[in-house]
Amino acid sequence: MKKIGVIVKEISENRIKDKLKESDAFFIIKYSGLSSPDVTSLRQGLKGANASLFVAKNSVARRALKGSGLETLLPKVEGPSGFIFVKEEPVGASKVLYNFAKTHEKLILEGGILKDKVLESKDIEALAKLPSREVLLTKLVVCLNSPISGLAIVLSQTLKKFVYCLDQIKQKKTS
Repeated sequence: MKKIGVIVKEISENRIKDKLKESDAFFIIKYSGLSSPDVTSLRQGLKGANASLFVAKNSVARRALKGSGLETLLPKVEGPSGFIFVKEEPVGASKVLYNFAKTHEKLILEGGILKDKVLESKDIEALAKLPSREVLLTKLVVCLNSPISGLAIVLSQTLKKFVYCLDQIKQKKTS
């Protein structure tokens, strides 16, 4: 029969592996020195961005990362580490982390994974400074709509000039 501690570690390791599989992005943070209300506030902010904070023992996290083929992140798992699992849009979660780190100096962005690319802390900051997906899609639609709108305006002006010309000819013939 296994000891309860071993069972808890196995459950945590499996949970990390499962979350890694279903996440679009994964970030590692250092949270040493943050108060419990600060961590709760961070969790709530991340929840609004479709992300979650998970804390596990480093030995468990290292085994899970090795088992998932993410050995490049092992050096970042030192000291009290938190693991952010992001579903869907990673920009929102990186904005929450970046803004929280600006107001709480004890939070350190270590790095992470976005799709198959390893991220450093500067990459997470760059990601946080990007506009949201909705803003980018809106800009794309405006760019795509612009030539069509310009063509419609040119064609309507040409039509107006033609009608004005016919009206002038009509006035000359009637006078």
